[in-house]
Amino acid sequence: MGKFATQKGNFMTTVYFIRHAQSDRFTQDDRTRPLTAEGLRDTEKITAALENSGIDHIISSPYTRTIQTVTHLAKRLGLEIETDEDFRERSAGKWHGEHFFDFIKAQWEDFSYHILDGECLADVQKRNIAALHRAFKKYRGKTVAIATHGTALSTMLNYYNPSFGYEDFIRIVDYMPYVIKAEFDDENKCLSLTEVLIVEKEYK
Repeated sequence: MGKFATQKGNFMTTVYFIRHAQSDRFTQDDRTRPLTAEGLRDTEKITAALENSGIDHIISSPYTRTIQTVTHLAKRLGLEIETDEDFRERSAGKWHGEHFFDFIKAQWEDFSYHILDGECLADVQKRNIAALHRAFKKYRGKTVAIATHGTALSTMLNYYNPSFGYEDFIRIVDYMPYVIKAEFDDENKCLSLTEVLIVEKEYK
């Protein structure tokens, strides 16, 4: 991933975005869905990749799978896991069908598209960026790890790089966990995005 700006501000803030490890798709409740045994083992790969990165704070979506994803890292670093509701995953709504990727594509083609009781990507992006800006304000100049979700993360990447779209989302859909390092200046401009860790697991 390329650079998005060239001039650095006075207070560089570094964020490690962490998409959660493999979760148990047989658990229907999105909020309480845990990681699989394999996913839990893969969280140690996150720790190995990031334990010497100078992380000062860890923030997570309140969902079980994201908290579990950074628990091993938090224990190794002796840090508490903060949660922010706005980093949660998109609510798909009352989806009843087999062709879920058709629904996903429709959302990426029209950020206002949603179904009953669901969220459009514009709303997902708005609340995730609001949460990110709160983190910037609270931890300006620090290094922060943020545990989040595939769609939520993708809308944030699209915010900083509008060319990021459906095909880019499909490229990372099997990356669980997935870690991206992002650097921001004191005006919250994204200076760079770098892929740090990719663990491929089939999305089911």
